[in-house]
Amino acid sequence: MNVKVVKFGGSSLADANQIKKAAEIIKADSKRRFVVPSAPGKRFSDDIKVTDMLYRCNNLAMENRDINEAFGNIVNRYNGIISDLGIDLSLDEQFEEIKRNIKNKAGNEYAASRGEYLNGIIIAAYLGFEFIDAAEVIEFDSEGGFRLDKTITKLRNRIRNVEAAVIPGFYGATADGVVRTFSRGGSDVTGSIVANAVNAEIYENWTDVSGFLVADPRVVENPEVISVITYKELRELSYMGATVLHEDAIFPVRTAGIPINIRNTNAPEAPGTMIVSDDNDEFGRFTITGIAGKKGFSAINIEKAMMNSELGFCRKVLSVIEDFGVSIEHMPSGIDTLSVICPTSQLDGREDELMARIRRVVAPDHIEIENGIALMAIVGRGMRKTRGTAGRIFSALAHARINVKMIDQGSSELNVIVGIGENDFEEAVRRIYDMFVNSAL
Repeated sequence: MNVKVVKFGGSSLADANQIKKAAEIIKADSKRRFVVPSAPGKRFSDDIKVTDMLYRCNNLAMENRDINEAFGNIVNRYNGIISDLGIDLSLDEQFEEIKRNIKNKAGNEYAASRGEYLNGIIIAAYLGFEFIDAAEVIEFDSEGGFRLDKTITKLRNRIRNVEAAVIPGFYGATADGVVRTFSRGGSDVTGSIVANAVNAEIYENWTDVSGFLVADPRVVENPEVISVITYKELRELSYMGATVLHEDAIFPVRTAGIPINIRNTNAPEAPGTMIVSDDNDEFGRFTITGIAGKKGFSAINIEKAMMNSELGFCRKVLSVIEDFGVSIEHMPSGIDTLSVICPTSQLDGREDELMARIRRVVAPDHIEIENGIALMAIVGRGMRKTRGTAGRIFSALAHARINVKMIDQGSSELNVIVGIGENDFEEAVRRIYDMFVNSAL
């Protein structure tokens, strides 16, 4: 279909003025025929998202407490939007049904989903589009697992003769009609599913930022926007803490070869970031695509002479770590050394017990656990075709007198992971940004 699917986040639909902005964007392009809205987000810093208001109502109901005042605040929020939009619409029937179901303990997922449901009805009425309840077309199994194939079939059948529609994000239902939700931010996923179902030429994800940034703006002042990023690069950056798009939203459009465009509702003229297929040869202005990272890691450092000739040594160490329920981030090694990087939170004060078990199993010459490690990822498909990239990375860190504790690079040359002290993390990000971005401007 020659259409675009547009998803708007909570900040883009927080009040009537924001909804009017979104409507202008939709009407500016006749291809924007399928709209996926989130629930109203915060209007100002101390405001409360509608989804959080609904969670509160559910918690009160589960505690057998009165929800009338809390639910009344939600009613007032939506009625205020309706009034400010100037549309002839009453949601009294829906309000009564939702309130009754929450009181009857319909559940956390049902309560949370009603924010998108109500907002979807309002936006459909304002645009003059058909409203399609996501519970009719987004299918989950009885255990809460999403069923993509069933959903695509349902969606295609439902929209076959539909010119334009609003389909709320975040939720669906089982075959028995029990409402289930994606994880938080799941409206991104719904938008991706709808884009797949209609074979959209593009999936536009409208939010309150003008695309992905090369680095965290809390660390680097006014970082550049990434113009083009591949799905693989997005996954790498998202995993390391860069959050603009819900990670699971990649897959339904990735399999269909549909690009995603991250756009800013408050700056619709900005081109934003294009997320494209992994074989795309278009490069941005810089060798690297982005920098991201996280703190809160520990290194289990093990030394043993002739470790490399001891059959099964790594397997034995990893089996112990698995028994402790600890996940592994990276595992750099040498001839007689092995380091296992893992989240500090998963050690949970069991460091001595873990080291004692490893000593019993592999009898190392030395073992220690080093805390306070940060991991920084330098990501970019441009690194494959640019000589000296690794040298520039470590030169920038050396000039800042930042000690590198770990280096990891996959064969794809898409990503270089560097382990550094947590106290050096922000400065390291700034130095890498200066080396690859500021020097190229």
